[in-house]
Amino acid sequence: MAKIDWMYNSSLEQFLKLFDGSIDESEKVQLPSKRVEIIIKYLTFHVYKYVNRGLFEKDKTSYILVIVFKILVTAGKITNDDVGVYLKAGADLDARSEKPKPFNFITEKAWLNILALSRHHFSRETVPFFRELPESFARSENLWKQWVEKNDPENYPVPDFAEKIAAEKDIGPLVLICLVRAIREDRAQVSSYLFIE
Repeated sequence: MAKIDWMYNSSLEQFLKLFDGSIDESEKVQLPSKRVEIIIKYLTFHVYKYVNRGLFEKDKTSYILVIVFKILVTAGKITNDDVGVYLKAGADLDARSEKPKPFNFITEKAWLNILALSRHHFSRETVPFFRELPESFARSENLWKQWVEKNDPENYPVPDFAEKIAAEKDIGPLVLICLVRAIREDRAQVSSYLFIE
């Protein structure tokens, strides 16, 4: 039996109906800048509901995550590069030109992801958040091995970084899902639920 790939379609006409409805139905205020802000919030929520209603259950988390990322980027809390590091992690790196993987409990791909995370500046920070991540793995190998091998590592404190992640109210949740996705890609969707909340 052949695999069926589904394609979601929507039209400009559908969006324009939602846009016009947002102008007509959102709260009216005198100040134009406030009015625009209200229309944008109203439209964002109603487009989200409209599209989400027509998605397969397996695609809803990805869709919501894209919306959350876009809202945070627009608000200036995260950057497009932060979203990029979540999506591709170490895919840009060439294993032949990087330091070889020193641990058996992680994959080659996870090691490249760790290296990429150690170089990434989240939300315009001056020093990479995970700058010492490779050294932390070497220093606390047993703790990292235990964390990586847990069934649900996203629910446990991250070795050497738990306090630092907790202290970052704006980017802490993003940093955590980037780390989980980088090391345990199989847990990326589950950790995304926590981020979305």
